[in-house]
Amino acid sequence: MSFMDGVATWGLIVDRARLTDDAVRAEIDNWVLAHPASTPFHRPGWLLGVEAGTGQKAQMLVARMAGGSILGVLPLTHIKSTLFGKALVSSGFAVDGGILTTHRKAGAVLADAAWSLADELGCGTLELRGGEAPEGLIWQHKADAYLGFSRPLAADDEAELKAVPKRHRAEIRKGLGNDLTFEIGRDKRLRDIHYRLYAHSVHNLGTPVFPRALFDGVLDELGDDADIAIVSKDGKPLSAVISLYHGGACMPYWHGAAEGARAMRSNEVLYFLLMRQARERGLSTFDFGRSKVGTGPAAWKKTWGFEGEPLGYHLRTAPGKETRDVNPLSPQYRRKVEYWKKLPEPIANLIGPFIARGLG
Repeated sequence: MSFMDGVATWGLIVDRARLTDDAVRAEIDNWVLAHPASTPFHRPGWLLGVEAGTGQKAQMLVARMAGGSILGVLPLTHIKSTLFGKALVSSGFAVDGGILTTHRKAGAVLADAAWSLADELGCGTLELRGGEAPEGLIWQHKADAYLGFSRPLAADDEAELKAVPKRHRAEIRKGLGNDLTFEIGRDKRLRDIHYRLYAHSVHNLGTPVFPRALFDGVLDELGDDADIAIVSKDGKPLSAVISLYHGGACMPYWHGAAEGARAMRSNEVLYFLLMRQARERGLSTFDFGRSKVGTGPAAWKKTWGFEGEPLGYHLRTAPGKETRDVNPLSPQYRRKVEYWKKLPEPIANLIGPFIARGLG
C-alpha cells in the first residue's frame, strides 16, 4: 500500500503540503499558531529548519474537506540512518508534535495516511510524539519514558522565588549574588558560544552532539520565536540555552554549560532571568521541556517547583520489524554511552554530528 495524495475518507482529503510554496506554508503556519493545543514543533518552520540542518526530509500532511479549510495537520520528519534505521517521526528532533486537529475524524485519517506514507518510504516505525492518540491495537502507547515540566509564570521576581522550594531558592539567591552577566540574542557570536557549551555538555552525558547547522536552521526559520540566552562571569560564558516561544510560553530547549557552571550557580541564574525576560515579553507560561523518567535533569526540574506530567508517545511498527529505539537509557546503549564519554571531546565533536543527525 502506498500513500496517495488527495485520497478521501469520511469526506476528508489528506494531502502532502508543498512547504516550498510560501502561500501554503503561511496558511499552515497561521492555522497552527491559532490552535490552542499546538506546539512549535507543529510549525512548518521547525520541519524546514530540521531539514536544512540535518538533511532529514520534511513531510507535512494536511487534512481538509474537499476545497475547504484545514481541519488537521501532522508534521513529519523522514529519518534515515545507517546505524539506527528508518523512521517517520512527528516531529523530528522534537519532544512533541503529533496529530493536531479541529475535526473529530481528522485524526484517524491523518494517522492512516502517515502509515501509508511510512510504508511508501520504507520506514518500519512511525512515531508520534504527543498530540492526539490514534486508536487501535496496532498502536503502542507509551507514557512511562518522559515527563514534561510546565507551569504558569509568577507575577514578579519575588513571587517566582517563592514558587521554588526553599533549598533550591537559596541556590538561586547565591547565583544572583555572583555578579553574573545575562544577555540574549541571535547573532553569530552567541550561536558560537551556545554550540561550544552544548557540545561539551552532551559529551559529558555520553551522547553524540547534533550538527551546528540544526541550531542555525531552527533559529533562522523561527525568527523572533527563538533566541539564545547566555550567562557569563567576567566575560567567560558559563551557561547557554536556545529557547522557543509559542502560544504564550517560553520553552528553554537546547542547553549547555561549562565546567565552572555548577560552582557559580549559572544555570540557576540563566533560568531565573529567562523567566523574568519571558514575563517582560508578555508570556504566561514557562515550559522546562521534557526529561527522561528517573534521571538527574528530571529531579533538578522538580527542585524548581515543577511537577512532571507523563508525555504520551504513540508508535506503530511494521509486522516482523523491531520498533526503532534511540533512547540512550535503553540497555542496548548503556555500554556505548560509557564508551562515548571516554572519547576525547574534539574527536567526539568531529564525528558526533554524523551520528546524531540520524537520531531524530
